[in-house]
Formats: sequence, C-alpha cells, structure tokens
Amino acid sequence: MSSTKIFQVRGQLHPRVPVRNHRMINSVVCGVPIISHHRVSNVLSRTSGPSLGYVPTRTNKSPFLRGDCKGRFGRFGGKFVPETLMSCLRDLEDKFNFVLGDHEFQVELTAALRDYVGRETPLYFAELLTQHYKNKARNTGDGPEIYLKREDLSHGGSHKINNALAQAMIARRLGCSGVVAATGAGQHGVATAAACAKLSLECTVFMGTTDIEKQSSNVLSMKLLGARVKSVEGTFQNASSEAIRYWVGNLENTYYLSGTVVGPHPSPVMVREFQSVIEKETRRQANQRWGGKPDVLVACVGSGSNALGLFHEFVGDEDVRLVGVEAAGLGLDSGKHSATLAVGDVGVYHGSMSYLLQDDQGQILRPHSIGVGLEYPGVGPEISFLKESGRAEFHTATDQEAIQACMLLSRLEGIIPALETSHALAFLDKLVPTLRDGAKVVVNCSGRGDKDINTLIQRGMPSSLC
Repeated sequence: MSSTKIFQVRGQLHPRVPVRNHRMINSVVCGVPIISHHRVSNVLSRTSGPSLGYVPTRTNKSPFLRGDCKGRFGRFGGKFVPETLMSCLRDLEDKFNFVLGDHEFQVELTAALRDYVGRETPLYFAELLTQHYKNKARNTGDGPEIYLKREDLSHGGSHKINNALAQAMIARRLGCSGVVAATGAGQHGVATAAACAKLSLECTVFMGTTDIEKQSSNVLSMKLLGARVKSVEGTFQNASSEAIRYWVGNLENTYYLSGTVVGPHPSPVMVREFQSVIEKETRRQANQRWGGKPDVLVACVGSGSNALGLFHEFVGDEDVRLVGVEAAGLGLDSGKHSATLAVGDVGVYHGSMSYLLQDDQGQILRPHSIGVGLEYPGVGPEISFLKESGRAEFHTATDQEAIQACMLLSRLEGIIPALETSHALAFLDKLVPTLRDGAKVVVNCSGRGDKDINTLIQRGMPSSLC
C-alpha cells in the first residue's frame, strides 16, 4: 500500500490514503471539490488524545478508543464530501448532539423501542448448541456456555430497526418530508420503511438488482410498508452511491438514513450510538444471569453496525474478547469474498477513511458473500481502528461454513439465523476449543433467516431437506 500523501484543494491541505483513490473519491461525489473539517495533523496522529466530545460518559477506562468529537478514530473517519453537503452534515451533527441529551426525544425513543420494536431482546442460553460443542471435546467434555443476543426477534427481523427508528425521528425533527436509504439484504430497507410508515414520512429505498433477485421477500415487505424501491444495476455498493446522489439532488426536503457505520461524520457515530442499545442490554443481562461480564463477544462484520452494537460498550473492558467474523466467500484466494480487514488497504470511499477492498490502481473491488448484507467493499472507521489498535480480533468464514452453521443452529435450537449472522456462528468451530470450561460467549444473532430460505435451497441445503 502506498504511503499517506497530501493534496491541495482551494488552498487547504487534505490527507488522501492512498494517492490512487483521488479518482475513486471523485466518482462518489460527482466531481465536486472535496473539503474536510479536520486538520491533517490530527487525522494522521494516533497518539494525540482526542476529546470525547458529545459521546456520553460511560464506565469505559480507555476513552481514546471512543474516537473524538469530529468522528475520527486515529487516522480513520472524517469528512471527505462535496462542499454542498457540509452544511447538511453540520445541521445533522448539531441535531444529533442535541437529541442525545434531550429528555423528550429519549423518552419517545425509549417508548418506541419498547412498544414498537419489542425491546429488550432476550439473551438466550443456547443449551443444545453448547452441549454440541462439549460433546466434540471428546477428552474432557468441557466447553464454554454459548448465548445468543436475539436481535432477530426485533420488529422487522433484525437489529436494523434500532437505528432506523431513531434516525427517522431525527429526520422528522429536521423538517424533512422524505427519507432515502440504500439496502443490501433488505433488512435496513424494511426497517427504514417501517419507521417511515410509523412517522408518516415518504420513503425511497435504493437496492441493487442482484440483491433484489435474492431478497424478493424483503422487497415485497418494503413496498407493502409504503416505500418506493428503486433498482440499481449491481449490488449494495452501487445502491449506496445512487442513494447518496439522490440525496445530494434533494437536500432541502430529504434525509439520508444510513444503516451502516460508514460514511462521513456524524453518520458512523450516529449508527453506532443508536445500536448501542444491544451492548447496554447485554451487559445488564449478563450481570443478571451470571453476575459478571461475557468473556467473549462474537459478531459478523460487513461494514460493522451489528458488531459495534455489541462491542462498543465493552471496548474498555480489556478482559472481554471482541471477535469479528468477515465473509471469506469462496475463499480469500478466489477473489470472491468480502474480507476487507483480512486483505484490504486503507483508502477513502463514501466520505470517510477506512479499510477498503481495492486493486493496485485504487479501484473498488466487487465484494462477494452468500450473506448479502456482508457484501460491502469496506468497513467503518471505528471498526478499522479496532483492528489497527489490536483491541478487536477479526477472522473469516466461508460461504459453505456459514451454510453449515445456519443449518446447525436451525436443527439444534429451532432458530433460523440470517446467513450474515451464520458467519459469526461458523467461527465457533474454531473459537470454542480455545476457551476454558464455563467461559461465557455471546453471539449477536443480528437477524433471522426467513429471507435466505431460497438461497439456502439453491446453494447449499441438502436435497433431502428440500
């Protein structure tokens, strides 16, 4: 990977990593000059102590890992966007800062999460899955206890509704009449459509043609909820670009509702913050069940929203392992995968600096995973920093391993997980033998697998089960 270099726009210096990404950045912002709100010295520094800014005070002992008030995590994050978007992002940041401490907003959100979303979701002891792994330990019969954080039981079938509902409430407060979003597996699209229906907002969802074909049930759900679904040739990354372009052309009355922890600040921090309900519940539930913290947290990683939803509260607890599992697709050597952290380089895409899948010329590579929600060529800035700082560890699982894990949980526990979630479950095969007897493992069951039944039948389920 080439070294960090500096280029100059309108008399200001800006970081670009690497130089080859300039053409890529322009493709995203349609050639509009890029400006940034961060100083180069701060962006590139990994030792300066950024302030917590608006991030709420927690029990965390390592505030540096929280990022600063401008959405920087070490060298990652920031705002790499057209000048025309800076005012909107400032307004959004101001409103976000306000609602975090606004009693009326928090009361409304808490009630909606309880009565509409169905929180809190259970921390379920997967007894038969636990016993399955103990039985595989032939010599001792020992092993950890495996728990599932049941986000699949949330309204809409995934964790996505936590963030979508909160941001839709912000959109209404900003006076926007419509919301635009992009979706891959369709879960964020369904969550956004549901939130907009509840709050009487117009909803437009962009979705790649490849994903529409795979996730037809979610497309029908979005339409039933009143959303306009616009098809885009390609996959989620293409849909994201089109959704951003649509937003740029309708700034006065449209809110861009991001479902991932990527993009320019404050979007990644907002999504993380609204998904943090997962981790807060997990800490409380763990303390109630066994009087302590989990030993290991496991989550699949696409761009990182469900992983950060589970990890963030525990970043400062160094005795808690944070394990993310990316999609190895057909294998890391095949070129058909979504393992950004395993093989990617640092660059700028969709408005922020993070790890990306790109070729030697800086062109974005097309990702692949049987879990459509993991098909994104990058990860969020905070996830990138957790990797680079060593606080979290990241591994991979192939398509076939995910299918097998999905079938295993379905048969043992009567729970059909999403294929995205199944990547996290698949890594248990390698993780469990390394853990002490009685260790507490929590896997984020981020979504249910109804949407993936056709994919399972077509690509992996034994014919005897069809």
